[in-house]
Amino acid sequence: MKAFFKYTWTEIKLYLREPIGAFFTLLFPLMMLFLFGSIYGNEPQEMFNGYGSVDVSVPAYTAMIIGTTGIMGINITMASYREQGILRRLRVSPLRPMVILSGQVVVIFLMTLLGMALLVVAGKLVYDMRFEGDLLAVTLAFILGSLSFFSLGFVMASVMPNARTAQVVGMAVLYPMLFLSGAGLPLEILPESLRNFSKFLPLTHVVTLLRGLWIGSSWADHTTEVWVLLGVLVLGIGISSLAFRWE
Repeated sequence: MKAFFKYTWTEIKLYLREPIGAFFTLLFPLMMLFLFGSIYGNEPQEMFNGYGSVDVSVPAYTAMIIGTTGIMGINITMASYREQGILRRLRVSPLRPMVILSGQVVVIFLMTLLGMALLVVAGKLVYDMRFEGDLLAVTLAFILGSLSFFSLGFVMASVMPNARTAQVVGMAVLYPMLFLSGAGLPLEILPESLRNFSKFLPLTHVVTLLRGLWIGSSWADHTTEVWVLLGVLVLGIGISSLAFRWE
């Protein structure tokens, strides 16, 4: 256990020293919140069923962080470690492989959680954001969404030949998803054809689940989202366990 904590702490420091990863996880969602919050404020709007722009944006931007850390963070880190031979050296070290992989998941999860916490604090202090859901339910949804996208990140990392390819492919996958899932722009402003297409994107289900539970909906109202994310998680774990390469 001591080795696990030491390895995890080292990875946390390495993550925070990487400006791009830290920026898109911790600062970019805040910039989005302040930008659109300054434009639209947080007055109740009929489009959002009586909720304000910030009320619906905070859970959506949380989904953005989840997608970013899963598709970009794990994917690029693992591909880079393999390319530089770090994974191979770690595998023959006294650390068990499960400790290494679990440490990566814990680090990314903590950074994702920190990004969400910053959004919540900013939304509440600056825009008096409303939260009418159950904290435990939202927390469980956050964990489910995070683990589902982390498994996708490991699937991508398993087949990426190097860090540069991982970055390009990750951007090609993530950025369209951000704009079409409701994570970057509210689904309510998208044309119906795009909203129908967005149902096939995993990130849409994270956004819908978090937004729904955030305003007090029950799990029963989101069975589709739960089953989709559970399916992504199981498939991601299964595929990555078979395809993951250490060198």
